Amino acid sequence: MLAEVGYLSLIIAFGISLYAIVAAFIGERNHTESMVRSARNAVLVAFGMVTVSTGALLYALMVEDYTISYVWSVTSPSMPEFYRATALWGSQEGSLLFWSFLMAAFAAAAVVLNWKSHRRLMPGVIVYTMAVLAFFLGVSIWVENPFVRWWLDSGAPEGQQVLQAVFQPAGTVQPTATRLAETANGLNPLLRHFGMAIHPPMLYLGFVGFLIPFAFAMAALASGDLSTNWIKASRRWTLTSWLFLSLGLMLGGRWAYDVLGWGGYWAWDPVENAALLPWLVGTAFLHSVMIQEKRGMLKAWNMALVLGTFSAVIFGTFATRSGLVESVHSFARSGIGVPMFLFWFGVTFISTAMALWRYNQGMLKDEHEFKSLFSRETLFVVNNVVFLAIFFAVFWWSFGAPIVSELFFNKVVTYGEAHFNQYLWPLLLALYVLMGIAPLSAWGYTSVKRFGKAILIPVILSVVSLGVFFMMGMTDVLSLVGYWIVLLAGWVAIYETYRGFMARQKIHNENPLQTVAALLQRNPRRYGGYLIHLGVTIIGIGIIGSTVYQAETQQTLETGESLEIGGYTLTYHRLDTGLVSSDGRIIDRATLTLSRNGREIDVISPRRDFFPESEMNTMTIADAHSSLENDFYVLLVGWEEISTQRATFKVYINPLINLVWWGGIVLIVGTLAASWPHAILPVRVRETMRKGREQ
Repeated sequence: MLAEVGYLSLIIAFGISLYAIVAAFIGERNHTESMVRSARNAVLVAFGMVTVSTGALLYALMVEDYTISYVWSVTSPSMPEFYRATALWGSQEGSLLFWSFLMAAFAAAAVVLNWKSHRRLMPGVIVYTMAVLAFFLGVSIWVENPFVRWWLDSGAPEGQQVLQAVFQPAGTVQPTATRLAETANGLNPLLRHFGMAIHPPMLYLGFVGFLIPFAFAMAALASGDLSTNWIKASRRWTLTSWLFLSLGLMLGGRWAYDVLGWGGYWAWDPVENAALLPWLVGTAFLHSVMIQEKRGMLKAWNMALVLGTFSAVIFGTFATRSGLVESVHSFARSGIGVPMFLFWFGVTFISTAMALWRYNQGMLKDEHEFKSLFSRETLFVVNNVVFLAIFFAVFWWSFGAPIVSELFFNKVVTYGEAHFNQYLWPLLLALYVLMGIAPLSAWGYTSVKRFGKAILIPVILSVVSLGVFFMMGMTDVLSLVGYWIVLLAGWVAIYETYRGFMARQKIHNENPLQTVAALLQRNPRRYGGYLIHLGVTIIGIGIIGSTVYQAETQQTLETGESLEIGGYTLTYHRLDTGLVSSDGRIIDRATLTLSRNGREIDVISPRRDFFPESEMNTMTIADAHSSLENDFYVLLVGWEEISTQRATFKVYINPLINLVWWGGIVLIVGTLAASWPHAILPVRVRETMRKGREQ
């Protein structure tokens, strides 16, 4: 019953999505308000039907309905309920349905929240959001159906007796529930981590969220309303999507650090990079769109960026799900590749054609020209160029070069972490340089004298701050240069915030918390942006420390023996094997003590988990002693089969790595602050107006 409900709900949602497209198009073209309202209502109904379908699959996972093939493939009787729920996005079919659910939710929210304020753009928004939703629903219905069930046909030839279909084929019976439960696969062990309960939904929210600014941009192109209306309508949607995507990337790094057991968090894996690509273009858009709002410039550029962001989203989805690249993060090869590629190509072609059409009509012409090479708008453009340079480098080394090499030269070429780190660091440092100097420049023109005066104190503070790293033993010249550039960006953000704080304190008799709240309310984008820059600075410090100064060793120890590295002493005590967990895992766990300066500071317990029911059944789980200074990260590599007296351990010391995660938290807070509703008029003006009304 659950399969039928879920499947029929998908079909109904698909049909309603198509109706919404037609109704919105006809209603707008014929100026028929009732048709446009009908299209709006259809968007809400489509969301309701996708919700019913998603709920049916989730309920099937929770009640262990193993007759449904998807439930059988991603759960097992021994799995905790928490991981049953997260199994909704644990494989291709379920994750696509969840993707459609989020997409329908975003579309419904965008239509409801913007219906009155941006009524002219609504028909176009409905057309484009529903077209994308219809495609993904179609994929779930005809290519990756999550509701197919197992059937047995005893009369069929051997090897063809097991069938998959939603509805019962003639002459078949269902396998027994007991047999299905005994053979259920269970969730991939790599996904049984709390980070993977949050990481995929955050990425999906980021990916799907960029549909809304894309739809507003396309609606603006279609309607000819190419003022800043579409930007105002989509700004918070863009910022929200960027926040979710940033959070997803950071959680993915944390998952890799905890589960994959290589002592790092970002390996420039192609699927990691597929998620990074829209983040790079989206970040460039968030910066340059301010120039259009402030100065009426870069209209064509911003349109290209927002369309390119969604194109990168669809490409990343195609690369991850089609089997185009091999990765621990990717889904299995399936029939989704061709339709997804054609959809990506169609979206990119149509959006580009519409943008060029309006550009040739002169509707994307800038209102002002650049007056100075040292103005804020110029520096923002340079910032955009650097972001796009990183984008094209990552795209080429991850996908372009490997595909071209295999297609035309029959040669497999891959670029690993060392290649990316070697060639991208100048561009990454350039971003920090621009992050430091752009906030100090003015719109239109900035004199060298004014700029020098503004940057003097941050330069002094950043130079003084280098002493902290020097005292920590970080004496490599290039890394110190990197630290200085990163610190400069952070001190600029802090100093500019301080200047704004003190200026307001001189004028208003407020306590500090009132001043902070007033600054955020008056200009949330500026001060939220400074907080974001501070978070990125903290992340940069952590990246340099954990990359340049990482230390590692691997040794085999007898019981009671120790290894020494970086001033630490790690002593092996015992290995407990064959421990059985409540969820059926078999755990082999080592116990070691960590000492420093002759004092025991922690007990370290790296382990290896074995999942008997899973095809990919072994996970190596590290344990770490964490501090502000570093992570002491230990892996259990192996041991002698006949005895647990000897075991091999791999040890990493990752300096300042926790700043990567803490900087991410600051970045999230800054993004929320930047989204704070802001006051249009100065507080004193609004207060005067209020008193006037009272009189």
